[in-house]
Amino acid sequence: MLTNIVEFFKNLPAKQCASCGTHLEEQHDCYSNTCTTCASKDL
Repeated sequence: MLTNIVEFFKNLPAKQCASCGTHLEEQHDCYSNTCTTCASKDL
């Protein structure tokens, strides 16, 4: 059965930081997978 595309995106799990696992705020213009805390440690 085909799912409505809007429902598909609504049902995706929350994005998590790849380093520490904290939930990320949705960043529509960015494909980053680390939170700002972990990203600043890498600098």
